[in-house]
Amino acid sequence: MDRENVEVRPITDEDAGGVARFLHENLNSRVSRAAWGAILAPPWSVDAPNHGFQLVADNRIVGAYLAVYSEREVDGEQRRFCNLAAFCVHEDYRAHSLRLIRALLAQRGFEFTDLSPSGSVVALNERLGFTALDTTTRLAPNLPRISRRGVKVSDDPAIVAGILEGRDARVYRDHRDAPAARHIVAIADGEYGYLVVRKDRRKRLPFFASPLYVGGSRDLLRSAWPQVGSHLLFRHAALATLAEHRVLGFIPALGVDVRAPRAKMFRSKSVRAEDIDYLYSELTLLEW
Repeated sequence: MDRENVEVRPITDEDAGGVARFLHENLNSRVSRAAWGAILAPPWSVDAPNHGFQLVADNRIVGAYLAVYSEREVDGEQRRFCNLAAFCVHEDYRAHSLRLIRALLAQRGFEFTDLSPSGSVVALNERLGFTALDTTTRLAPNLPRISRRGVKVSDDPAIVAGILEGRDARVYRDHRDAPAARHIVAIADGEYGYLVVRKDRRKRLPFFASPLYVGGSRDLLRSAWPQVGSHLLFRHAALATLAEHRVLGFIPALGVDVRAPRAKMFRSKSVRAEDIDYLYSELTLLEW
């Protein structure tokens, strides 16, 4: 295809319906057009320059690379983040794929994350200066446990919203309407541990919980983990948790280490790996 006949354009609000349809038809038909559209309309407030970029040939969408934007405080400074999300190019136009990536990365003033890159994209990201995060993961079974005296585990929105403070309260406000984010608190002795988790598929089975963020007391969350796991089992139909050490800050006692955990990457000259979490991304907006 001639370069002149294939344009790279920003994805605007007006393009959202067509891009969602393209992804439904070409990337994952199990995900509805409405669900794809959630990535294009995140519930938090942000001054986003676009929703990513699209390839257009003869006024027909033939490729898209979605982006999810946010503004985060890191070490007391406001940083602008661009999270690279769904990426799909029609087979006939694969030669133009790199144009989409370059358009995204050419945007100045952003820190970049890619939290669900496919195998081929991982190698490309490495060549483009991305660094892999440590995603060491234990597959921990969620087993039935009786309630522990003095410990309450809940996902009741009123309870969650009523106990969170500071940054955790802001995280909850920004993500309470994010379709893939589930919010759980463990409460004991006037303290709370806060867990944001998503449901994931492995081997086509949708029975796994993946923690995205931990707030409040990690020590409380660690000591209450058997009860949290039981809650995930009975309330969220999660048979096991894909427990990343860097997210939880601890390793559940039971389970097996995952030999090849899913890659997650970032590119920044000023933000450290330990400052990267999985919020404000497609991981909170879309279950697939």
